[in-house]
Amino acid sequence: MHGLIAAPGIDLPARLAAALGHAPPPRLAVAVSGGPDSVALLHLAVAAWPGQVSALTVDHGLRAAAADEARRLGDGCAAAGIPHVLLAWAGPKPATGVQAAARAARYRLMGEWCAAAGVGVLMTAHHADDQAETLLMRLARGAGSGGLAGIRRCRPLAPGVMLARPLLDVRREALAVVAAASGWPIVSDPANRDPRHRRSSARATLAATPWLDVAGMALAAANLADDAAALDWTAAQAWDGRAQVMAAGVTLDAAGLPAALVQRLVARAVAEIAPDAAPRGPDLARLAARLAIGGSATLAGVQARALSSGDWYFTKAPPRRDLRDKTS
Repeated sequence: MHGLIAAPGIDLPARLAAALGHAPPPRLAVAVSGGPDSVALLHLAVAAWPGQVSALTVDHGLRAAAADEARRLGDGCAAAGIPHVLLAWAGPKPATGVQAAARAARYRLMGEWCAAAGVGVLMTAHHADDQAETLLMRLARGAGSGGLAGIRRCRPLAPGVMLARPLLDVRREALAVVAAASGWPIVSDPANRDPRHRRSSARATLAATPWLDVAGMALAAANLADDAAALDWTAAQAWDGRAQVMAAGVTLDAAGLPAALVQRLVARAVAEIAPDAAPRGPDLARLAARLAIGGSATLAGVQARALSSGDWYFTKAPPRRDLRDKTS
């Protein structure tokens, strides 16, 4: 990496502190794919915290060229004195949903490494254009306020590790300038231009539609994230006063509450019974609607029924009986 220079207008330490809500820990990591965005973030991070930053690259094993690109990235980091770690997604790959599975594997591998190495924060280079694309895709599928909040600035990744996105208010073009100034060779992943992927289509739509203002859309997502955080806080207060967790299940008094709060409370009740479940918003809304009219339903292995108006009970659903196993 040539000449680590300060990037005008991008104060990474201030942005990271704002994302975390406190000063960053002494050891940090950056997810680096070799593309211009992640190269720019690595450039900014090493300039801001010399000697404290490690670069993490994941080889998903999906492209023949990826391993060589990762090795060249590692060589460049070594020449610049930046610790570089190459992580591999081993094992069979799914036939469908490859991008989602690769993303999950990527964060799992990096989170595990950070936790083992005592690195408290992993930064990714998600930016305002990524946020606008995410908002557009979630609008198209009818997401609620939580989904429309888009990419969150910070969330837990692994025990003792936070995932931070400090560049969500920075445009792609500004990061391209930083990447070019770094002198680092840039890797281009053809998947980013594949029209079969929804994100690629969203990116093309934004580029072809000038009135869809990227900065404005990113700001809208940030405002919605603040609203979602307020709703989450309010739901936590409501849970303390309206939910009772017992060994056999959960009772919930949802009477008189707004739908947005009810859905969050139902989600938490389901999570109490089935912690690994991840039901979608529309499914939770349908469950709440069913309970509101005095009905019952099963979702994600959790059986829910209305005991009275607004008073609901959640418990583990009994195992389904295999009708082929007939006994007298």
